[in-house]
Amino acid sequence: MSRYAIIGAGPSGLAAARALTRRGVTVDGYEASHGVGGLWDIDNPRSTMYESAHLISSRTTTEFAEFPMRSSADYPGHRVLKEYFEEYADRFDLVDLFRFDTTVTRLEPRDGGWDLTSVDAEGTRTRRYAGVVLANGTLATPSIPAFAGAFTGELMHTSDYRSADQLEGRRVLLIGAGNSGCDIAVDAVHRAASVDMSVRRGYYFVPRYLFGRPSDTLNQGRPLPARIKQAVDSRVLRAFTGDPVRFGFPRPDYRIYESHPIVNTMILNHLGQGDLRIRPDVDRFDGATVRFRDGSADDYDLVLLATGYRLDYPFVDRAHLSWQGAAPRLFLNIFPSSFNGLYVMGMIEASGIGWQGRYEQADLLAAYLHAAERDPGAAARFRARVRTAPWPDLTGGYRYLGLDRMAYYVNKDAYRTAVRRERLAIEP
Repeated sequence: MSRYAIIGAGPSGLAAARALTRRGVTVDGYEASHGVGGLWDIDNPRSTMYESAHLISSRTTTEFAEFPMRSSADYPGHRVLKEYFEEYADRFDLVDLFRFDTTVTRLEPRDGGWDLTSVDAEGTRTRRYAGVVLANGTLATPSIPAFAGAFTGELMHTSDYRSADQLEGRRVLLIGAGNSGCDIAVDAVHRAASVDMSVRRGYYFVPRYLFGRPSDTLNQGRPLPARIKQAVDSRVLRAFTGDPVRFGFPRPDYRIYESHPIVNTMILNHLGQGDLRIRPDVDRFDGATVRFRDGSADDYDLVLLATGYRLDYPFVDRAHLSWQGAAPRLFLNIFPSSFNGLYVMGMIEASGIGWQGRYEQADLLAAYLHAAERDPGAAARFRARVRTAPWPDLTGGYRYLGLDRMAYYVNKDAYRTAVRRERLAIEP
């Protein structure tokens, strides 16, 4: 029986371990931190978590279907989620599959398999595997833009933010919004001397609750066509949140759901109270002064970059993953068309796809690897479809912004339908 490696013990790595072992595939796991949980473990050295972080999708749309959360909170915090992943790993005997405090440093193809080199307290070791599952996460390597000039205060990315203690009494400028940026802005109004937020484009703000229910639990039946859903939801949002333009945000130059919405309306409350200000895009740094594109300027003690993350699989050459632009080009964001023995888990962003969507990814991979051992004809037919047939449209009819951070964005309904269809074709 072939043996496979899984890199990462966060939600995607655990989903892969569960799905593969469920079908009898032999795996070894590697995790650089001391335990499971990935970024949800705030004590993980690679974690980008902060104390006030909670789910932005609701519990029931996020949890693994076969293992509901014990928490009754609609939007649990990171400590509850870390416990959830520990319980999940214990329930399905996944912990002993992983080598913790072990960093993968290199993957090299060799004789139809892969040599995996890792480092732990005992030194460096290389092992051979039939294939490797890359599940080391998408939110660990900061995206740091270049700015003209130099800032003499503290310049920090949100990946290094942990608590509002870091903002105490300081003049803070957040560059970028996004869900993390808006969370931190809300933290900052209670502790910082002043808070400004520099943005270059507009956003759509979705309340966590609509009509007394978590907003992402509405419309869970057959999905509406994209244009109809955009028109309906835009009207609902205007009724509940008003127009963010009146608070200083630019008007969005795209339709709702063509970029990830902000699930935080508290920032609008604070803007309405005058607790923070929206500023235009940054023109340049000039010592402690930040100069903006509209000609205005202000002095700051801390510039906090809420500029997102970039995909990073540093232990393997990009050519092996068919990189195109900001992301690998993979069938269903999982399989290189070369079928070279590398597979990627968790390289999907989508509103509402949850960890169950990632488990379904893993289940498709498990079905393929099982077929490769037990039903080579089914595995060969799958490879032929990937190589010769048109790949499915994963947009669901939405015209996503052409940004690096949207390079692996999918529509959850289109994506899950395509994944299930392929799994059933492999294993009816």
